[in-house]
Amino acid sequence: MHVSHLTLHDFRSYATAEVALEPGATAFIGRNGQGKTNLVEAIDYLSRLSSHRVASDAPLVRAGAEQAVVRAAVVRDGRTAVLEVELNPGRSNRARVNRSPLPRARDIVGLVRTVVFSPEDLVLVKGDPSDRRRFLDDLLVLRAPRLAGVRADYDRVLRQRNSLLKTAGQARRGSSSQEGALATLSVWDDHLTRTGGELLAERLALVEALRPHLARAYQMVARGAGRDDAALEYRPSLDIGEARSAPDLAAALLAEVERRRGDELDRGLSLVGPHRDDLLLSLGHGAASDEQDAPQRLPVKGYASHGESWSFALALRLASYDLLRDDGDDPILILDDVFAELDTERREQLADLVAGAEQVLVTAAVAADVPKALAGVRYLVGGGEVRRES
Repeated sequence: MHVSHLTLHDFRSYATAEVALEPGATAFIGRNGQGKTNLVEAIDYLSRLSSHRVASDAPLVRAGAEQAVVRAAVVRDGRTAVLEVELNPGRSNRARVNRSPLPRARDIVGLVRTVVFSPEDLVLVKGDPSDRRRFLDDLLVLRAPRLAGVRADYDRVLRQRNSLLKTAGQARRGSSSQEGALATLSVWDDHLTRTGGELLAERLALVEALRPHLARAYQMVARGAGRDDAALEYRPSLDIGEARSAPDLAAALLAEVERRRGDELDRGLSLVGPHRDDLLLSLGHGAASDEQDAPQRLPVKGYASHGESWSFALALRLASYDLLRDDGDDPILILDDVFAELDTERREQLADLVAGAEQVLVTAAVAADVPKALAGVRYLVGGGEVRRES
């Protein structure tokens, strides 16, 4: 799979842009603020309907414009499809495939798959649990696009339930009747735990599938480092015991929701569910020979050096790429301004690891930052123009 052509209308800094692309490595070179990241961000947006840089669509529309359009010709197994998304901040986005409208914009998710490496990846290690949950959910949806609906349903139910908890809690504190609110709340409990059980089951399975890929990727990225045994563990907001199926997890969630009813009414918030979970990232000193010699594992957050944190973040992205590749298609790899953050040795290691991908898109402020292993087509970006270097 690769993108053969990208068209932008009123996306970020571009009134219009047309860029022809090829398989292999392509580098966009330009000073900061010239729009090179905007090009690869547009391709990633087609993949996930979200940006790796901002949380909402509004900043993606050029100042003064009402909407933006991202269109890409995607080649898969020799056949070309044209994917298009129309961004309408404050209104519903629209999506088309080969000019035919899709029922919902999210139906386009997963038709092209990307894995992005960027300086923002450090939040996976150093940021809040919400950053790690988003990482898991984005990867889930790329592997199984139907889960975009499950995640959207869970978020909608969570908002409704939180609103109802707040209302019921206020009635409780004011000694007014809350019977109606509590009766309605039980209905939302069922919705929350059913969708939450499915989402939790999928996340647990994903972490199991990702674990061996992460261990290998970190060893390759952090070659020669003292702590080379990377691991991840899913931390749910309740004790799930041996439950792994969606129905069993839904039952466990419902029991915990009922147990914590008083706390939730006091807080006016849903305190149980996948929205409260975290992903624990840790490092050790290699495999142990037996249980007694088991190495001490330490959380990456708070204990790892800056270099180790960067290596772990890169390993998470590489593991994602390998997992998606196992599913059948090479994702498009996007390396957004990452080489400036790495020393020469790590640059070369990363470039060697990804050079065999079907398509690699690189952004860099300085051409010398791009390793020789990724020497390919080069575009110069500046002054609102994207010009192929001859």
